[in-house]
Amino acid sequence: MVQKYQSPVRVYKYPFELVMAAYEKRFPTCPEIPVFLGSEILHESRSDDGAIHIIERSCKLNVDAPRLLKKIAGVEYVFFIQKNTVNWKERTLRIEAHNETFANRVVVLETCSYSVHPENEEWTCFEQSASLDIKSFFGFESTVEKIAMKQYTSNIKRGKEVIEHYLKELISQGITFIPRWTPPPVCGQKDERTPAGGHEADDVPLESGAPGTTKEQTGSSCPPAEAVSPDADKLDADYIERYLGQLTPMQESCLIRLRQWLQETHKGKIPKDEHILRFLRARDFNIDKAREMLCQSLSWRKQYQVDYILQSWRPPALLDEYYTGGWHYQDKDGRPLYILRLGQMDTKGLVKALGEESLLRHVLSINEEGQKRCEENTNTFGRPITSWTCLVDLEGLNMRHLWRPGVKALLRIIEVVEDNYPETLGRLLIVRAPRVFPVLWTLVSPFINENTRQKFLIYSGNNYQGPGGLVDYVDKEVIPDFLGGDCMCTVPEGGLVPKSLYQTEEEPENSDHIRLWTETIYHSASVLRGAPHEIVVEILEGESVITWDFDILKGDVVFSLFHSKRAPETNHKEATLPSTSAAGDNVQLIDKTWVLGVDYSRMESPLVCREGESIQGSHVTRWPGFYILQWKMHGPLPCSGTSLPRVDDVLASLQVSSHKCKLIYYYEVLASKDFRGSMSSLESCNSGFSQLSGATTSSSQSQSSSHISR
Repeated sequence: MVQKYQSPVRVYKYPFELVMAAYEKRFPTCPEIPVFLGSEILHESRSDDGAIHIIERSCKLNVDAPRLLKKIAGVEYVFFIQKNTVNWKERTLRIEAHNETFANRVVVLETCSYSVHPENEEWTCFEQSASLDIKSFFGFESTVEKIAMKQYTSNIKRGKEVIEHYLKELISQGITFIPRWTPPPVCGQKDERTPAGGHEADDVPLESGAPGTTKEQTGSSCPPAEAVSPDADKLDADYIERYLGQLTPMQESCLIRLRQWLQETHKGKIPKDEHILRFLRARDFNIDKAREMLCQSLSWRKQYQVDYILQSWRPPALLDEYYTGGWHYQDKDGRPLYILRLGQMDTKGLVKALGEESLLRHVLSINEEGQKRCEENTNTFGRPITSWTCLVDLEGLNMRHLWRPGVKALLRIIEVVEDNYPETLGRLLIVRAPRVFPVLWTLVSPFINENTRQKFLIYSGNNYQGPGGLVDYVDKEVIPDFLGGDCMCTVPEGGLVPKSLYQTEEEPENSDHIRLWTETIYHSASVLRGAPHEIVVEILEGESVITWDFDILKGDVVFSLFHSKRAPETNHKEATLPSTSAAGDNVQLIDKTWVLGVDYSRMESPLVCREGESIQGSHVTRWPGFYILQWKMHGPLPCSGTSLPRVDDVLASLQVSSHKCKLIYYYEVLASKDFRGSMSSLESCNSGFSQLSGATTSSSQSQSSSHISR
């Protein structure tokens, strides 16, 4: 497996020329980097005007590996070839390096670049990327990979420290600026330029000592600035530390690579950096697993319009009175504090009066509010706050709380939160746990991620009082009065929900006025093996525009568009699996007796759509008739990346087959009178992609007459 690394943008608050002078001090040897034993110049060349300077070196490195491994490999040191290309006119340095030792067994490639900060020409940006591919190594491939990655990451941040060390050394020597490169004087013209600052060009330890007339300020005289990314599409190391926290080099690399993948796949419609980071942490920075989890969550948010829940959701009065939870200041670490008096909550009454869907909607609004409060606290306290603390009071918990439909609702809520709000819970403080608590814990704990369970602190009786209790995590001034503190808490006290408020048989819990997802414009569909899902659009006049927007939630599918002069007949697929409901949202329209090219024709080339992808496209119709949008299964279904059992799987066993693909879709027809041949008309169908993203841009690629963007 090829290991990859991509650094964030690291900023030196010094001019490019001064940074280059510091960089050159690393050669031919550098005591500040013990692994670097020395270098030898193999080739050197300059352009006629001196603007381009190329140096190729052989670098000798001492690898920190077990003596036995070195003996088996038969080498004591390893050699790398490094090619440096500095462009003084453009003020850039590109470094390309590859291993010479064991080149037929191990391939190491590294690319680094220094360039001028796009928003401040007195600063210099640095980026690096690398890849490691171990093809074979005497049976020690895994060991060599671990040693190489450990040593490489340990030297990444050390590199910046070395440059800063030599910058300070230059300044201590009185070299506070270095002139920029300027073209050589025209033949016969007297060159009256002198190096600024009283330094002769030959005194400057640079590869090119061409004098200039522009004075460069050092970093010590640069005004302070906020941590901003030098490029909107890139992450700055200072920004990461300020807003996301301390990350290891490989964690930074995972964040940047997943972010880049989202930019390429979703055309800039990406979640905020802290949101991406939560999913990486939830999957231990395994990019593939985090990507799968994040894409499913983004599709879920899009389908159910979760982005708008804070604006659209207004809790019923009954929830305001009987739901015993609310926000209450913050803990000692600055995390928003949410208090839930679960023991005082009539979960059975709330489920019977409102239904499971309303409770789930309310919990989602709480989680959305929590993320918003984390951002506010990050700005308030000047340090990254990415999670909140939940204080759960279980006084009053009894067997009524173990009512099976109520437990089922709780399990579903836990599952939804775990899948879509990972790593948002920083700490869970459970106080006054009664004797019945272990029964409830046994039921719910299997559905809680192990990383989340490690954040639980459980106190029985009055153990939460005094040292080692709440005061270790929450300031005494904000401990609620009902827990012995002095702070008045506005969280409702709850109580039994009157049975007169329960829903009747004629008013089921999924009634429209409380149903969770009635607003969605997207339709759900299943694609079974041998049973594609198809929808028909009747076009009465030519040159109309059919637009579509769909997300692949599970499996890989092939999307096609067909045209027929005949009206197809709807055929709901009869499932051959145990549950007929598995195919309830699968519709087939193309009769098996139809012949392609005779009864119907293909309008768009088949498009393979992978799990997690979001597809938007359009087609300009040429003729009236019936246009059929088809999704059919493609290839084997991937296995799920989650290690947690799903609630429906536990409660319903194997009632629903997993041998199917799932998707959500939306389509629209623009009449010819509304279409003027412009892209703005084609874009009139908004995809509604997750508003966790910052900027939203659109991009499309033409395929025949269809405009498809991933």
